Amino acid sequence: MNKGRSILLVLISIIAGFFAYVGISQRNSQMSFRQKVLRTIYPALMWMTRLSGKNTTVLMRSGIEPKSSFYDLSVQTLTADSLSFSDYKGRYLLLVNTASDCGYTEQYAELQQLQDRFADRLQIIGFPSNDFKEQEKGSDAEIAGFCQRNYGVRFPVATKGIVLRTSGQQPVYDWLTDPNKNGWNSLNPQWNFAKFLIDREGRLIRYFGPSVSPLSEDVLSVLGN
Repeated sequence: MNKGRSILLVLISIIAGFFAYVGISQRNSQMSFRQKVLRTIYPALMWMTRLSGKNTTVLMRSGIEPKSSFYDLSVQTLTADSLSFSDYKGRYLLLVNTASDCGYTEQYAELQQLQDRFADRLQIIGFPSNDFKEQEKGSDAEIAGFCQRNYGVRFPVATKGIVLRTSGQQPVYDWLTDPNKNGWNSLNPQWNFAKFLIDREGRLIRYFGPSVSPLSEDVLSVLGN
């Protein structure tokens, strides 16, 4: 009995210590407690998912011409700007479905680092979605504030929409997940922070699962390190 009580007390102390660490380390961030916890455990999440192979899918194709032009598409951003993808001809585009209450949300910071590193050849665009366990319940204004305050996001972020192949799917993701349009891929985003890479000629060339970091060699090697 005493041994069991001792173990219980140790576990309670560990949990209390963890919550205290979260509160202290994230005291200046404007996040909910859940978001602070998710931010703290992100490295462990990435380690565990890579170890188990969960959400680590990488699909590669090259030279496959789309059946409809990606450059005919456009998107509305959180700042009410309309972005035409034809304006990005000659640059890589990394399209990422995002969420504010996800274990992968810390990738906002990595995405901004990637954008800064390859500003001369890459444009990242975020696509907030509530498709996965309702992890993006915020309004467009709340999403914009969250991204800017907590991660200093400067790349364009689209208005919230549906990314999975279902009724109401936004046109960009309809193109990304329909082989009759993009030329080969039918895979939906596996979870928040899945990444689709478009090459300089408007061809879909990579899919990176959520557990593939934006700063991983899988991504950097395509962009030229």
